[in-house]
Amino acid sequence: MPLVLVTLFIVSLLPILLAGLSHYFRAQMFGRVDNAQPRAQQAQLTGAGARVVAAQQNAWESLVVYTVAIFIAHAAGVDLHELTVPALLFVGFRLLHALFYVLDRSTLRSLAFSGGMGCCVYIFVVAVQAA
Repeated sequence: MPLVLVTLFIVSLLPILLAGLSHYFRAQMFGRVDNAQPRAQQAQLTGAGARVVAAQQNAWESLVVYTVAIFIAHAAGVDLHELTVPALLFVGFRLLHALFYVLDRSTLRSLAFSGGMGCCVYIFVVAVQAA
């Protein structure tokens, strides 16, 4: 199996892991996790907890772009094994993005976001050249 497909699965888990981390911050801030109204409770978070929720939302958004880029490359006939390096870089950038988001390092977060999107653009360009 091409490693790019494994990275797709890993990246799909990142928003779920961030959602789990938001449980910790909700319990810390409110004394409990409100499972009946989780989004309303998340909306009340501040500080690192709010940044975890924002990182989760961004992780979902970037997952869509990455998935589409991989699908386009596959549809264009690109050997997915050729995409191992940009795929691993994308995972690394997304992990750093989440970390920098939680730590409130906005410049580093933006750089990590740009690196991840750059990987998606690269994959798309490879697909266009193969088509």
